[in-house]
Order: sequence, then C-alpha cells, then structure tokens
Amino acid sequence: MRPSQQNQDAVKVGKAIYFLTNEKENAVVALPIDKNGMLSNGTVTTTGGAGSIAINGANGQPGVPDALVGQSALTVVGNVSWRIFAVNAGSNTLTMLSISPSDPTCLTVKGQPVAVPGEFPNTVAASSKNNLVCVGTTGAKAGISCASFSAGRGLGEMDALRPFDIGQSTPPVGPTNTVSQTFFSNDQSVLFTTVKGNPAVNNTGFLSVFNVVANNSGVSALSTKDVRSSPNGTAVLFGSAPIPGRRNSLFVTDASFGAAILSLDRNWQASVSRAQAIEGQAATCWATISGATNSAYVTDVAMNRVVEMSLQDASIISQLDLSANGDPGLIDLKSAGNFVYALSPGNATTAAAVTVLDVSGSQGSMKMAQHFELAGIAGNTAQGMAVLI
Repeated sequence: MRPSQQNQDAVKVGKAIYFLTNEKENAVVALPIDKNGMLSNGTVTTTGGAGSIAINGANGQPGVPDALVGQSALTVVGNVSWRIFAVNAGSNTLTMLSISPSDPTCLTVKGQPVAVPGEFPNTVAASSKNNLVCVGTTGAKAGISCASFSAGRGLGEMDALRPFDIGQSTPPVGPTNTVSQTFFSNDQSVLFTTVKGNPAVNNTGFLSVFNVVANNSGVSALSTKDVRSSPNGTAVLFGSAPIPGRRNSLFVTDASFGAAILSLDRNWQASVSRAQAIEGQAATCWATISGATNSAYVTDVAMNRVVEMSLQDASIISQLDLSANGDPGLIDLKSAGNFVYALSPGNATTAAAVTVLDVSGSQGSMKMAQHFELAGIAGNTAQGMAVLI
C-alpha cells in the first residue's frame, strides 16, 4: 500500500460494527458508528441458526467468556454491495446477510442458513475477489469447507471438508487443541488458518495454508491440499492478521507467551521472524492491525488491557490498562480509521461491552474514548467483531 493511500485509509471512520450474540437463537448485533467514531444503539438480527459454547478443559464447565475459542466468528465483505457471513456453532450452519446501502445497521438474511460439513463452526473468512467464503470448524469434524456466493444467487452449497485431525469432541474441549482463525491473505490468493496445540500433552499446533485455485468450471475454489508448518517457539497460535505491504508476513498471537511475526517462504512454510513475550499475560489471543498507526493491538480474555505492538519486530509499543471500566477482559477486536473496537463478553456479574480506543495520535497514543455497555443486547456468550468502512 502506498503511504498516501495508507493515510487516506487511516482517517476513514467506520460505518458500523458487528458481532454475534452466539445465544441459542443466534443473532448479529449491528451498532452504528458516528462521525466522531463513537457507538450508539443499533439492531439485532437473528441468523436462523443456533450459537454454542465450548467446554473449558480446566473445569469441564461451559467455556465462557471465550465461547467459540476463536477469532472472526463473522466477517464483512464487499465493494459496492456488502454482506456479512456469520457462523452458527450450535446448528453447524453459515448465514449470509446483506447490508442496506442506506443504513449499515439494517441487515437482511439472504436465503436459508447453509449446512457446514464440519461440526462447531467458529471462524469464517470471505473473499470478494474470488466470491468465496470459507469456514473453520473445530468439533469432532474439524477442518475447512468453502462455498461460492453472489449477490443474485446468494450462498452456494459448502464443499467437502478438508479435515484437521485434532481429535476433538462436539462441543470442543478447549481452548487448546482447537482451530483458532481462518483468514485470507491481503491479495486473497491463499487462505491461512491457525490451529492451537496443547503444550500440556506435547500436542503441536500449526499454520495451514491453502491456495485459491480455479475448479473445472473456471470458478474460484480452495485447493484440497494444504501446507502445514509448526513454527519453532510457538504452541498456541490464535488471532492473526496479514501485515500490509508484506505478502509473506503475518502478525500472530500465541496464548502461551504473547505474539510473534511469522515469515513464510516460497513453499508456504512458516518460521518465527520475531517473538515477544507479554509480561503478566494470561491468554493473549486476539489481534488487529491499524492502518492509522501501522501497529498491532492485542487483547487478553483474562486481563482488561490492550497491548500495542510493532509490525517490524513485535516489540511492545504501549499498554493501556482498562481495569477502571470494570470489564473482566477483552476478546475479538477490529480497527477502523483512527479507532479500535474491542468486545468484552463480560461474565455472570458484569455486562458485556465494547471499548472504543482512540489511536489518532499515532503510535503509543491509544486512550479509551467510549465504554459502550451491551446490557439487554448481548451477554457472556457474545463473540466476534467485524467492521464496515
């Protein structure tokens, strides 16, 4: 990306944020973003599917507030017309919704939810260039499956599962030994997926890379074979983002120590370029990259703080303690212009909320601009974060 284009993208204010309630009757929450970057009340649109909750391996109880043990439970894609894809972990389906061009909080479900061949879908990625959406599942049938989509036809049938043999159950016992996130490269030519290991039982996690290819009809599809690698020093790969302008570099979190920058060779084998431990972390799991600051922001489900990190060497640029707002911790987050939006599902005593961070003062400048409570809208099963710009 040219510097001038990056600066233009940085000042754009988002139109709305979206996340899942992930309740028995699953729904997408849409909150409008004002011109000043702040949130206000929006809409709740049911997906026609059901949410679900993973099992906490430490105590055998429902695994809230990290219910889906992954990042990107829904995603926004489009150029002129915009769509949302949302996973329904409890019904093993994927829902496609359209976004009104005149009101970003007005959502319409397109057709019926489509069956996913795996179990417990928890992460989704979409490519507007290839008209392709891919879902990661992390239950007893774990892996990747994809479908084509179009404005007129809607969402097509999911193709056969490309399996990950991780020996899970449905719902999965986590958060270790589960699929974390699936996402496309910046040029949308490959699909990356992070899969957590389990250091306690010497189970190695990995990064999976599938190429986008043309099928027999000339339509874009995902290859049936991937390349997998387990970068030395990593164990619990979680949230990730391609680094802008560097096709073969990824910023990734690792819940066992902090975060790292991965480099990929011409054969898509990944290695750790730089790694950074985060002192006092409990589980650094989610990540987003801001075009405004050219840095990454990571969150921890058990610590109410945001850590800003360098895209050059993964070093820590700044940390913001948010404990004063009362949230127990933060999960999925997204950047939009000069702001970062981070979801806290809360817990049995604390309401879910979205924290809005102002990063307009460049690197090291983040400050809390708004704490938007979600009482009556979503609770401790809430998951995902997507933004329309």
